[in-house]
Amino acid sequence: MVREFDVLPYQRAYDAMVEVVAAREAATDDQIWLLEHPAVYTQGTSCTEQTLAPTDIPIVKTDRGGQITYHGPGQLVMYPMLHLKRYGIGVKGLVANLEQAVINLLRELNIYGKRRQDAPGVYVAGAKIAALGLRIRRGISYHGLSLNLDMDLTPFANIDPCGYQGLQVTQIKDCVEPSVEIERPVIQQRLLHHFLALI
Repeated sequence: MVREFDVLPYQRAYDAMVEVVAAREAATDDQIWLLEHPAVYTQGTSCTEQTLAPTDIPIVKTDRGGQITYHGPGQLVMYPMLHLKRYGIGVKGLVANLEQAVINLLRELNIYGKRRQDAPGVYVAGAKIAALGLRIRRGISYHGLSLNLDMDLTPFANIDPCGYQGLQVTQIKDCVEPSVEIERPVIQQRLLHHFLALI
């Protein structure tokens, strides 16, 4: 089941994901959520870092893997809540499929995205365009993927994105011709198409 939201506050989405996973039974349908968050910093379980300077942007501690990242308007977020055994994959397989879905989407836009061995996500010319953070509970995935579309990247400068000092970030808008329109409904349908084709 695919659920598309407009803008959903992070804490509300996080609490709802936890509830969905806790209530699942063997026959329960999988879910994929597509949405956008208001400005928020989120910390993974490995994170000890706060922001580099005081900020009015809220900071939320989560149970996903990884370090600190930023979500905000103009970023597409996809949360796959999947029973991984149904697809014959583990967490590494899910990460690879999420990354490949982004790479395939970017290729449609004539953007060359690639993986890095030492840091999950997708990169364009060394700058991070998509971040990943997952949690597996009772064999079910939650949290997921964020893809920068057309957003204010300034808040990333106040953190070490995903724990990497000096890591640059980019977005689709800055990787295409100015005449190309970045429309979230179109991008999210293409991302969903590529992801479903891989699982």
